[in-house]
Amino acid sequence: MSEINEFPQTLTIAGTDSGGGAGVMADIKTMQERHTFAAAVIVAVTAQNTLGVQDFMALPEKIIDEQFASIAADLKIRACKTGMLADAEHVRIVVTNLKKGDFGPLIVDPVMIAKGGAALLADDAIQVVRDELVPLATLITPNLPEAERLTDMKINSKADMEQAARKLQEMGAKNVLIKGGHGDEDEVSDLTRLESGKTFWVSAPRVDTIRTHGTGDTLSSCITSELAKGQSMEQAIRIAKKYVEAAIADGIQVGNGHGPLNHWAYRKVVD
Repeated sequence: MSEINEFPQTLTIAGTDSGGGAGVMADIKTMQERHTFAAAVIVAVTAQNTLGVQDFMALPEKIIDEQFASIAADLKIRACKTGMLADAEHVRIVVTNLKKGDFGPLIVDPVMIAKGGAALLADDAIQVVRDELVPLATLITPNLPEAERLTDMKINSKADMEQAARKLQEMGAKNVLIKGGHGDEDEVSDLTRLESGKTFWVSAPRVDTIRTHGTGDTLSSCITSELAKGQSMEQAIRIAKKYVEAAIADGIQVGNGHGPLNHWAYRKVVD
């Protein structure tokens, strides 16, 4: 009986993607591929495909609260992540619920803009993310534009990335991962600054493809899964980088725009 509810369980708190490539759909696919059981709190629903986001609707507070309560009453979540949170009101709803229970280490993926350019976080929510969500983060995983918005600074170099990481730690995030995919170098280099003050870079060759929809969701979900299985933060990040590299390099042909990653490609490279 002692083994009941002991299988590694993870939680994604985010919006859906009807096209299947990003959001909660990408999170669940990744968590499953990394051998954890994925649960979800749906904060918003999008009408979305590889061509862009056509519409979205944030859900009422009551049903979000009830989703959190249902999960807390039955499952044993070992790590969780946030994704699309829509607006200031919904960021606060999520923060309130995270403070009520123990969902393990929190990975904050501060989703602001979709691949096609649609805004997924209202401007008035950015300050709430800074003040109320970032201080709860075990790890925050912004891309370069998101890091610029959160820190109010331009990032044009590796030195700038290091400065931005320090700023994000000063806001309360224990660990910081700034993704370099929006740069134009031949290699995509991500910077991690750990709680201890140690910094390290992980790099992968840039693949010439537009099939990168859901990259950030996939990376943060893989990290969440590895932490749930007991990996250290550094090892979880290194595994996630390899996983995403494989999922982009061994692509699949889905949709007519920014297509999704191949979430099962990792079997050839990582494990």
